[in-house]
Amino acid sequence: MTSIPTIEPSTTLIPERKSPKAIAGMVLVAALVILAPMIVGAAGGNYWVRVLDFAMLYVMLALGLNIVVGFAGLLDLGYIAFYAIGAYLAALLSSPHLTTQFAWIAALFPNGLHTPIWIIAPIAMAVAATFGIILGAPTLRLRGDYLAIVTLGFGEIVRIFMNNLDRPVNITNGPQGIIGVSPAKFGSFDLSQTHSLFGLQFPAVYQYYYLFVLCALLVIFVCMRLQHSRIGRAWGAIREDEIAAKAMGINTRNIKLLAFAMGASFGGLSGAMFGAFQGFVSPESFTFWESVVVLACVVLGGMGHIPGVILGAILLSIFPEFLRSTMGPLQDMLFGHSIIDTEVVRQLVYGLAMIVIMLYRSEGLWPAPKHEDRIAKIAKRNKQVRA
Repeated sequence: MTSIPTIEPSTTLIPERKSPKAIAGMVLVAALVILAPMIVGAAGGNYWVRVLDFAMLYVMLALGLNIVVGFAGLLDLGYIAFYAIGAYLAALLSSPHLTTQFAWIAALFPNGLHTPIWIIAPIAMAVAATFGIILGAPTLRLRGDYLAIVTLGFGEIVRIFMNNLDRPVNITNGPQGIIGVSPAKFGSFDLSQTHSLFGLQFPAVYQYYYLFVLCALLVIFVCMRLQHSRIGRAWGAIREDEIAAKAMGINTRNIKLLAFAMGASFGGLSGAMFGAFQGFVSPESFTFWESVVVLACVVLGGMGHIPGVILGAILLSIFPEFLRSTMGPLQDMLFGHSIIDTEVVRQLVYGLAMIVIMLYRSEGLWPAPKHEDRIAKIAKRNKQVRA
């Protein structure tokens, strides 16, 4: 009777353990995230903490778009429309606008509409996801440039719709926007008020930062779970070759619609948080340029790689503001006065930096590691353990 030779286990099935350096790095990052508003506030004031707040909003937006562009390989140039839907929904549900325009709503809510943010957020996600399906359904057969044109049109339609929906029935108040949006509250805890903890003062921008960080962590957790699930692998198959994926039995229609819906829901969540944070919503905040910036966050960081997308969103949120605050003083120091308008110089340097990065880091600043590299890394670690 012949013996059966032993088979070495596949290195791809062995889970990768976290090294002490990786754990130390995670602890350092967590401490930096927690202390960031205090450090930045002490160095530059509340203005730069506000910049951090918007960076967290862009992280959520970029991660949502990464599902569509990075995971599923579907080009979306109108993603900011879902951001607008969430923001306007928050404005309508937590401002006096509807009660002043409709008597029957004022009769139902004599004290005004003050829907808390923890109710608005899931509603905004559901409504935005519905609009994502509405966008995705007629575009299932489109790819590449044609899909980009259709999604671009969708984004502009939503913005123009919000800009003109002030007649004959005033719903969005047109280009004037909606004011008086209620701030985020959790019971009696109002994030728009300054609170103290352990003798430290936490202004509103600090508190919103921590709220946005919690929302971003939720989005990161969901994205990581989706990426390593059957749905995430189906998105990857569609991204690489849709025809082959369909031949292998993947329901490409439902999977693509799910990508649009999931990405849109995170855009709606970001919009709801933006409305509560700003206290004011207008169509000017949802232009095509904003969609381009969010897409640039995904491409610059590394499409499909969650840490890279986060890095790209943070850099593209902070770098323009850094240029805005330094270009004027730099010209005064060099020439004694401003030769070129600060905004022009900022856009020039911003665009030049993007070109240089795309030339020398075409896959992004932090691209996703290749499958072969992961196998080689795990195999090397296993050899060290056996030795």
